This record gives sequence, structure tokens and C-alpha cells, in this order.
Amino acid sequence: MASSGIQLLGFLLSLVGISATVAATFMVEWKKQMEGENYRIYEGLWMTCSGEERTTCQYHESLLELPSEIQITRSIMMLSIFLSSMALMIGTVGMKCTRFMDDKARSKSTIAMVGGIMITISGLLAIIITSWYVKMIVDTLHTSHHLQRFEFGKAVFVSLAGGLLMMAGGTFLSCRRCSRSELPVSNLHTDHFMPTTHSKSNYV
Repeated sequence: MASSGIQLLGFLLSLVGISATVAATFMVEWKKQMEGENYRIYEGLWMTCSGEERTTCQYHESLLELPSEIQITRSIMMLSIFLSSMALMIGTVGMKCTRFMDDKARSKSTIAMVGGIMITISGLLAIIITSWYVKMIVDTLHTSHHLQRFEFGKAVFVSLAGGLLMMAGGTFLSCRRCSRSELPVSNLHTDHFMPTTHSKSNYV
């Protein structure tokens, strides 16, 4: 029962992590720039927004004209979302609290472990690409004019949190001891543990 609870905890952490990663991918505030006291510029992976109290947004029209950090970050984040979504479905099949493949305990355990490993890899991808994106922003701080400097925004923190949650959830799901099914009592052959004795009355 305890192992089922650990798997369920891993599933919930993975689900929250995937949701945070999806939200971060489509958030516009990956990096921000302040011009004056009120004018703000936000740049995301899909659009750029600018304005004072009310902002106007414009989608990135040409993929080839985008900076390399946006193209690479967008691709890796979408790959992480796709891989983690597939892994979550695979891991659901292998969870002990589901009814799939109840007659194949060993295969069910392996499927849960594979799903957990895939989710862990997805979280690691999100963390790596977000950290690289932050590094690119920090590097530009030393080379660009102070009026053209960008700072990283809220989407970076959401993405890092999502990656960490996916890694934690995937670790719980891929735990071999947690996904191993106990043998039913009926499968235990007690005759192997009982001494074999023969009554002397059977012999003349």
C-alpha cells in the first residue's frame, strides 16, 4: 500500500510539473526590459509585448529571423512537453493502483520504471535549456548598452520549478522497489518450508 502511495505522489508531482512547463512555454515574460518608469517590453518564445498600463502583443512571424536562443529554447521545451506527456501515459499503465496488465506484474513494474525515467529526462531537458537561456541573457548584460539590457522574467522560474517537479515525480515513478508488485499469498508454496515426514506405520 505504501508503494502505491509513493507512485501516486510521483504521478501528481509529474502532472503538476508538466502543467508548469506548458504554462512557462507559452508565457510571454521570458525576458523583460524597462524603458523609463512605466514602459515595459516583454519577450517570450512565441510573441513580444510592449506598452505601459496596457500592452500590445505581436506574434513572431518568421521563425528564421528569430534569435538562436529563442529557436533552440522553443524546440527543447516543446520536446520536453511531448516526451513528458507520452511518459505520463506510459507510467499510468505501470502504476499499481491501475487495472492495466494485472496478470503481468513484472512487465507492469518495468513499464512504470520506463515512464518514470522518461519524465525525469523531460524535467532535466527543461532545466538545462532554461538555465542556458538565463546564461544567454546574463552574457548580454555585459556587452549591450544599459538601455537595451534585458532581464529574465517569471517564465524562467516557472520553467525551472516545472522541471524540478518532473524530476522528483519521475524518480518516484521509476523507483524499482516502489513499482515491484508483491506476490500474492496464494503463490507461496508452504510445502517447501514444511519438513517431509513419513509415518513409520506405512512400512512393514
